[in-house]
Amino acid sequence: MHHFEIWAPSARTMALRIEDSIVPMRGPDDRGWWRAEAEAAPGANYGFLIDDDPRAYPDPRSRWQPEGVHGLSRIYDQIVFRWSDTGFKAPPLASAIVYELHIGTFTPQGTLDAAIEKLDYLRDLGVTHVELMPVAAFAGQHGWGYDGVALYAVHQPYGGPDALKRFVNAAHQRGLAVVLDVVYNHFGPVGNYTGKFGPYLTDSHHTPWGGAVNLEDSGAYEVRRFFCDNALMWLRDFRIDGLRIDAVHAFVDRSAIHFLEQLAAKVETLQAELARPLVLIAESDLNDPRFVTPRECGGLGMDAQWSDDFHHALFVALTGEKQGYYADFGSLSQLAKALEKTFVYDGVYSRYRRRIHGRPAGNLSQHRFLGYIQDHDQVGNRALGDRISHIAGMQRARIAAALVLLSPFVPMLFQGEEWAATAPFQYFADHEPEMARLVSEGRKKEFAAFGWRPESIPDPEDRATFLRSKLDWNERGQGPHAEMLEWYRSLIQLRRSTPALNNGEQGNIRVTCDERREILSFERGAIRLCCNLGNAEYAVDAPAGSRILLASPSGVALQNLAVVLPKDSIVILENSGA
Repeated sequence: MHHFEIWAPSARTMALRIEDSIVPMRGPDDRGWWRAEAEAAPGANYGFLIDDDPRAYPDPRSRWQPEGVHGLSRIYDQIVFRWSDTGFKAPPLASAIVYELHIGTFTPQGTLDAAIEKLDYLRDLGVTHVELMPVAAFAGQHGWGYDGVALYAVHQPYGGPDALKRFVNAAHQRGLAVVLDVVYNHFGPVGNYTGKFGPYLTDSHHTPWGGAVNLEDSGAYEVRRFFCDNALMWLRDFRIDGLRIDAVHAFVDRSAIHFLEQLAAKVETLQAELARPLVLIAESDLNDPRFVTPRECGGLGMDAQWSDDFHHALFVALTGEKQGYYADFGSLSQLAKALEKTFVYDGVYSRYRRRIHGRPAGNLSQHRFLGYIQDHDQVGNRALGDRISHIAGMQRARIAAALVLLSPFVPMLFQGEEWAATAPFQYFADHEPEMARLVSEGRKKEFAAFGWRPESIPDPEDRATFLRSKLDWNERGQGPHAEMLEWYRSLIQLRRSTPALNNGEQGNIRVTCDERREILSFERGAIRLCCNLGNAEYAVDAPAGSRILLASPSGVALQNLAVVLPKDSIVILENSGA
């Protein structure tokens, strides 16, 4: 006998369809839940009938959608899978090298099982945490995953729930932790049937991507429980080691206990129960340190967050781009401030936002912030999905890598950046005809405002856009790609083996910059980094006892207690007397 339940507070009648049988449901109780028991085994298909609607709708908490998000749900037994990762515990996030990847484009096959074959490579590169872009089921065959609608089910084209368990198990066997990107601020535009059952969304405000999740209005208790239970499922049943929570700045929650605080408390309890470390990483553009301040200190209890100010300051320094939010950046002193203080906009006026933005990060460890020069947003939300090596060239991409990997932040790489992949990462989707038309037209209009001709924008609904974004793994051993890969390996090894480069406390880095000459340097313990982004040569003093650890281009050398840096060059020195 299998127990079924569904939250449907507004329904007059509810029935369970299990295979070809119809079973009336009892309810609702005082919280709006309906329940039924029926003879059923794992693998049986089921759905719910609401009032007089003859269609059976999938379960919002379905663990398996083998026929896609419009099909019936299928019973999935969470305890059948045989794990062999006993004893694995994730490395501390403070010592992490995070690697973000998209299952559909990471390998030619675009599946979780195919991605397993690359885990040895990631381990040998020095990666400690593999961050998966969302795998929750969404409409169509391929997409970024941020329009998920069956949030408890693994996207079937990736391999379904067992494939995710195989991936996590294999990662753990290699000493790699797995972080999963989850989206709790909205549902995708196609295949979201939660509204048939209850008030999962609210009309009081909206997000840029669709209706906003109801975190504070009538019914919010069960909606919040839905998302908390989802997080706990990934961490408990799939043995995921942490969650990256998408765009938390889109939450509107004026409750006395914020949703993120509630989630942090539940995850902390689960962590104690499982006796293994679990982390929560927020994506926020609010520059508000409360997100990563412990709950005991009045914060929301996230363990870390992405650091866009560092990315923006570094990106503009390397490329000179000033469109959109990049208009707020452009000086090396801002990059220096990001390295030293984390937030550039920490209570100062933002011309882009036309208001005061942010507040100081205070004494928070910089290990509570992830630093990067590429991620799915900063590449994929560009018109052509071009990478830093495409935009600024290979040499400046090397400088970017050094600044990221030797910074005080937890470094994060985006798939393929370590060998300067030629494949772009473009926005792609696979919607039904009318939605596909709207998405394609919307993408063209978005970039027309920046002067792009409509015909030059890749059509996100064209399968070729998706295929174009797949990595070409054969590049790794070829010419400049192999050289870039060796550069990344050397930087990661240097970070992992140098205590001063693993210090995240405030004040652990001293940065100097010369705006006129476009020179930036910093010191972390005995390690000194200096890069020349200007047009003229620059001589770096190298005290007696200094030695070059890494330099690019290869001709940079130590001569007469100095290193002469040509345009677009970098040197990393160690002062043995420091």
